[in-house]
Amino acid sequence: MAVAADQRKKILKVLMTSLLLDLISFTFILPLFPSLLTFYRNQDPSPTSLLNRVFHYLNAYKNAFAKPIDSRYDIVLLGGALGSLFSFLQALAAPFIGRLSDKFGRRSALLCSMAGNTLSVALWVAATDFRTFLASRIIGGLSEGNVQLANAIATDISDASQRGSTMALVGACFSIAFTCGPALGAALSNITTVAANPFATAAGVSLLLILVETLYLYLCLPETHPRLTKLGQVTSQSNTTNTTTRATGNSTPRKHTNNPAVLNLLHFLFLLPFSGMEFSLPFLTATFYAGHNASPSALNGRLLSMMGLIASLLQGTVVRRLPPLTTVRAGVVACTISFFLLARVSSLPELYAAGGLLAVTSATVVTGLNSLGSFEAQEAERGAVLGRLRSWGQVGRATGPLLFCSLFWWVGREIAYTTGGFFMLAVCVGVFTSLESPPIAPATEKKDI
Repeated sequence: MAVAADQRKKILKVLMTSLLLDLISFTFILPLFPSLLTFYRNQDPSPTSLLNRVFHYLNAYKNAFAKPIDSRYDIVLLGGALGSLFSFLQALAAPFIGRLSDKFGRRSALLCSMAGNTLSVALWVAATDFRTFLASRIIGGLSEGNVQLANAIATDISDASQRGSTMALVGACFSIAFTCGPALGAALSNITTVAANPFATAAGVSLLLILVETLYLYLCLPETHPRLTKLGQVTSQSNTTNTTTRATGNSTPRKHTNNPAVLNLLHFLFLLPFSGMEFSLPFLTATFYAGHNASPSALNGRLLSMMGLIASLLQGTVVRRLPPLTTVRAGVVACTISFFLLARVSSLPELYAAGGLLAVTSATVVTGLNSLGSFEAQEAERGAVLGRLRSWGQVGRATGPLLFCSLFWWVGREIAYTTGGFFMLAVCVGVFTSLESPPIAPATEKKDI
């Protein structure tokens, strides 16, 4: 289905604006995990409290390592565990949300997702104890479907020639939000409005953004599912042929350029080491600069900000103009080099060089895989196919930090990153040998991104 240019432009504006609001709200909490967990631990120091029982199991995990882990990392490790829980819940929910959007429409599924997001952030506003905070994260993990539904909507309104550039815009929203959202969240956490919850200001602004986003989507986003939409369409000869074929029942089994199962597996295998590496960066900067005057937290913040800025610039300029397979290949190669570089980094320029390569990876691989996946999804199953693709990726995000950081503390930085580099090298082989560029028909009209 090709949507008329003016309608496509309007839907893209609504989609990108709402996604930015959602992701900025989502990233508020990321830099606050250490302070949040310290606050809840001080609120209830009893050994039988839920949080201290969690720390008991965390210490048992730490004691399994030959190399002791300093207690100052307890909060960081627990924050990572909560992040893994969130990703695991998203892996469970993503296929269901995708099927829901195929059956009832993208708009309905997205509004249902927003209802869950609203409840999640509202619980954070009211979270004066760890149980309530944990409940907010669980509900958020199970209901967060904005990103996968944004990909489905972007696919609905884009023909083959527009697909990669539209997916890059979705990726650019990620990079922009992760560049400015954490800084805004950290600034708002310094404003105390409720004594019982010093993070209520950041949580309240996050809730406000979610409510504005929900109202905006309700008023401005039309349904885009091809089976349910009333959007004006630009019908090409190939579309007419496909419609006739379906009507007469003379359809042939669909042949995939890239089998969705292969894309799912590569998504998982890529994010497994990549997410572990992302989570290990604070440990790397802390151990690398132990005994120096430089602040590891400040260094890590500057590094992540640089990576976010580079990624957003790449997605807004280069990535949207390249074929999806080219972006995936460039990203996995950059990631492989960065792993080997991080294994031997001994100076700030080398660290920033590795960060620049990781920014290239952040800007390309997931965006490209989503684009390739969208080519393999027929209209009736688009939400489900993209949901499964996201689910496999979230499994990688959930398990990667646990596995990689275990390796980091068992055998040390050099062996851990070198092992990650060889693992990513295997992913490179899979990408270069098993994936092909999908055939892209000429656009039915001039592209209007």
